[in-house]
Amino acid sequence: MAEYRITIVDDHPLFRGALNQALSASMDAAFQEAGSLDELNEQLGVSKDVDLVLLDLNMPGVQGLSGLMFLRAQYPEIPVVVCSANEDPGTIRRCIEFGASGYIPKSQPIEQIREAVAKVLGGEVWTPPDVNLSGELDEETSDMLGRLSSLTPQQVRVLMMLGEGLLNKQIAYKLSVSEATIKAHVSAILQKLGVDSRTQAVIAISRIDNRDWQSAAN
Repeated sequence: MAEYRITIVDDHPLFRGALNQALSASMDAAFQEAGSLDELNEQLGVSKDVDLVLLDLNMPGVQGLSGLMFLRAQYPEIPVVVCSANEDPGTIRRCIEFGASGYIPKSQPIEQIREAVAKVLGGEVWTPPDVNLSGELDEETSDMLGRLSSLTPQQVRVLMMLGEGLLNKQIAYKLSVSEATIKAHVSAILQKLGVDSRTQAVIAISRIDNRDWQSAAN
């Protein structure tokens, strides 16, 4: 039996296969792949026996930090490492603030990726050593991060679908619940985020995804 169980989540099969092959050559691990957050959620619904999830940030139905937010809320016991083409220091810092156990840019050499995964499996948090993550949050961003962290897993999923422009009845169909349940979730989301409309809620999470962090030099 393999020592570790790792799931690679990315909508590009070639990248999933290449990462699987590269990591398999250096560690005793069993790998599973998922092409979307929904597919990963289905797999984890069957078995949560996973030691690490390697998650791309941007996939169909997932934008920015919403996928990470959902996983940390729904499966807090499973470490998540973001593996993304985005190398923006602000994005990296936000992911760590939201509970990621590491952030690996896809441009990293394979030996560096292997080292990063090994360190996270050993209980460490890994970020690129050449990226300066020092700095402080402005008060507004810090407040919104705290508010977003208070959302339940189902509320995060509803917020993600609001970001896709889906109507309540469409969200209800996808989540197999009543439209009244979705209305209740939307009301709770607006209250927790301190906003007055669905549009403002989507804008709030969009700002968290894109806002630059203030550097210590500022």
